[in-house]
Amino acid sequence: MAAVALTAAAALLAGCSSKDSSDNPLAGEKAKAGTVVVGSNNFAESTLLADIYGEALKAKGIEVTYKHNIGSRETSYGLMKNGSVTVLPEYNGSLLAYLDPKAEQKSPDAVNEAVKTKLDKRLTLLQSSPAENKDSVTLNAETAEKYKLTASSTLADLKDAAPDLVIGGSPEFQTRQQGLKGLKSVYGLEFKSFKALDAGGPLTQAALAKNTIQAADVFTTDPTIVKEKFVVLKDPENLFGFANVTPLVNKSGLNQKGVDALDAVSAELDTKTLLKLDAQVQLEKKDPLEVATAWLKSAGLN
Repeated sequence: MAAVALTAAAALLAGCSSKDSSDNPLAGEKAKAGTVVVGSNNFAESTLLADIYGEALKAKGIEVTYKHNIGSRETSYGLMKNGSVTVLPEYNGSLLAYLDPKAEQKSPDAVNEAVKTKLDKRLTLLQSSPAENKDSVTLNAETAEKYKLTASSTLADLKDAAPDLVIGGSPEFQTRQQGLKGLKSVYGLEFKSFKALDAGGPLTQAALAKNTIQAADVFTTDPTIVKEKFVVLKDPENLFGFANVTPLVNKSGLNQKGVDALDAVSAELDTKTLLKLDAQVQLEKKDPLEVATAWLKSAGLN
């Protein structure tokens, strides 16, 4: 579900990027010796994350170029393997689902270890950040207030209210374990009805804002959460798996100083912070590079 959801998000968020040194992001030339190439896939959050990690490397005196808007994971993974890209911000659970669709996801550390066993031998994962962009059950402000639910509430807290609520999402959300089936079996949630819309996209967002639906599958770093004051419910049983932001690295292209710089960024980046930064880029239309630089300065990482 997470892999499919992120692909859908990529299509919806494509087109926002900062200054890029590559005219052809699909070119396959190997990185120049001594230069770290930081890549991103073709959606706004990936571009922002690439700029954050890349500028953190620059702050340590490492020469960096960017290869933004590469495209699908199939393409970016290939460029990582052949050395054209050195660093790529990834989502650990989504990467595992790509490498091994049948793999279980029990914890972020377990996911990372499973990814490492499946990765090409030239690649590795660094430390994961607490920041996640994954599926969630999210309420509009009116519904959250009515049932006294907050950002500290869990999906289990929705059990009494669920029979009164219409929930929306992609058609697949109705039949998948990481959807209504799991919400029922794991949390005992049974909703009034389901409305088929899109995978956390504009149809779902608009319906939730207008109260056509009261709950929805929304990605946890979607800036609409900030704009509309939506309330994301916690998922303590990890029904929706894991999607921690995690740098994927070509081992031969990054020294220990670079590894330490990226790990320091990941240690400071959480979901709340990433949501705010995404909102600056996607709602306020700020340049991702400027947003990245400002945050690194505020976090003492520049």
